[in-house]
Amino acid sequence: MQPVETVDLRPDHRISRVIKGGWQLAGDHGAVNRQAAIADMEAFVDAGITTFDCADIYTGVEEMIGEFIADLRRRRGAQVADRVLVHTKLVPDLTRLADLRAQEVEAIIDRSLKRLQVDRLDLVQFFWWDLSLGDAVKGLDVLKDCQKKGKIANLGVTNWDVGQTARFLEAGFDIAATQVQYSILDRRPSHGLADWARANDMQILCYGTLAGGFLTENWLGRDDPGFAFENRSLVKYRLIIDEFGPWERFQELLRLLKSIGDKHDVSLSAVATRWVLDQPQVAAGIVGARYASHLPKTLATFAFTLDADDHAAIAALQAQASGPNGAVFGMEGDRTSRHGRIMKYNLNTRPQDQVLGR
Repeated sequence: MQPVETVDLRPDHRISRVIKGGWQLAGDHGAVNRQAAIADMEAFVDAGITTFDCADIYTGVEEMIGEFIADLRRRRGAQVADRVLVHTKLVPDLTRLADLRAQEVEAIIDRSLKRLQVDRLDLVQFFWWDLSLGDAVKGLDVLKDCQKKGKIANLGVTNWDVGQTARFLEAGFDIAATQVQYSILDRRPSHGLADWARANDMQILCYGTLAGGFLTENWLGRDDPGFAFENRSLVKYRLIIDEFGPWERFQELLRLLKSIGDKHDVSLSAVATRWVLDQPQVAAGIVGARYASHLPKTLATFAFTLDADDHAAIAALQAQASGPNGAVFGMEGDRTSRHGRIMKYNLNTRPQDQVLGR
């Protein structure tokens, strides 16, 4: 098996180019065997996937990763535990933005440190649901102060396009990375963000790499399920498939990825992940593998290379797609849209917050 590729976000911050995602471990994303998921994290680290993604609003996930890191530190020592890099997020509640105080922001950072059982957060990715409310620049300035205090190593942002992110660079922040949805289905970051990020020494971290599991063999040849899912992740990415085109076009894409995977003796999900890693300015793709049983297919991403014919065939099919169109997170950021209505906007203080409606 080929070694896992790495990349430096900053001189002191080397990550694996596949990041182990955490959203699928949160409370309302289907049944999770908590102890098995924690135990299996060690296999990912030993295989070279040393970077983990989570958020303050992913219910219970920071605590799970913290329990893993503490156990690893006890059993195998600080040198092994320190190989684990954790990227978390700071997402204040929508209802608090208008009058959020600096001490509240720092309290969220302190809570993440406690949950993760670490002295410093490797990367904090900042998001503000509505930039017309309150003062987001002051909010990020609190995180800069936390950097000076040694609580945070590097800063990132998430779910913004060029226009939203530029204001923070203009305010003097060093933004190492921007995390956005980017997949073979959703290429919105290629419509300006990638070039702009390159010009501003910022790298892209991609979630939705496998579209919540839709870009796997599990969905090849299956009938359109509609939108009746209990799992919010599946609803979210089924909506993205709908933007891409009819279900049959999606099936055509899966068949193409399967044929390319067969050619290289890898899974179609490995092809989908490799495609993302091949895109300009992409540092890493986030893959939501819950258990170590998913590890071999994940590691296969590094065992082959997509050739020019592969890329051409994928591009030809993508050219037939209807979308997704518009700005990065544009549809999702509209709280009246079908994409926005499935969000939960107040999970920071209300873990049982409900969606606005379908």
